[in-house]
Amino acid sequence: MIRDIKNGQDLSARELAERLATAVHVLVGARHDDPDHLALQLWLLQSLADLRAQGSLLLPMLTPCQQEKVAAAQAGIARGEFPQDLSTTLDWQAQWDWSLYGPLMRYAMAQPFPLLAVDLSPDEARAIQQRPQRLSGSHSTSADVRHRLLERISLLHPAQSAPSMLAVHQQRDRRMAQCLMAAPLPTLLFAAADHVRKDMGVPLHMADLGESTPPVVLIFTHGDMPVEPLAADYVWYTSPPARQAL
Repeated sequence: MIRDIKNGQDLSARELAERLATAVHVLVGARHDDPDHLALQLWLLQSLADLRAQGSLLLPMLTPCQQEKVAAAQAGIARGEFPQDLSTTLDWQAQWDWSLYGPLMRYAMAQPFPLLAVDLSPDEARAIQQRPQRLSGSHSTSADVRHRLLERISLLHPAQSAPSMLAVHQQRDRRMAQCLMAAPLPTLLFAAADHVRKDMGVPLHMADLGESTPPVVLIFTHGDMPVEPLAADYVWYTSPPARQAL
């Protein structure tokens, strides 16, 4: 089920794609370990390509040190030289399951628009974790935003490490916002849902950086995990992955 969260209207997949095709910045949030979400991201990328010329695809699964490898491999593919092992060529990181991301990457690498790395480097993340620095801007740094993010981070990390993890999380959001504003238009970002939320993620950082065109946000989620109206423009509800038998 796909829903326009502003008015509760249900949409077909085609209607959603047509609406997203008119946006300058499209931010898509999903679970990185959900096969359905990865398949839908690929479908969306292909559908938008049928409706408009894509300017760029931004991926936090890629770090700055991989950008040169990505650009070189993409140039080779444009010449008809497809790598035998694309994941090795890209120095793909193990935390992103290649069996899920491979189809998306193989398609995207063969397209004429650039794939841009938008994650922090490991060294940058470690430095921020050791010495957190508060960001500027009234939207992304408000006490309410930081409190709600800290609550969510505390569910996954020990309490003593949550403040430093919050600093890294927000610096990642700021990096994504900066990259979106510098990338060829129209832009498309695939990231985790918390990073793209309009009430606590990248859109707030874009506003703090002076972006005059608010992004359009789509979040993939499961039917038992509703999305608040302030968090997104569109929500695509999917079935939870089947539990593996013990």
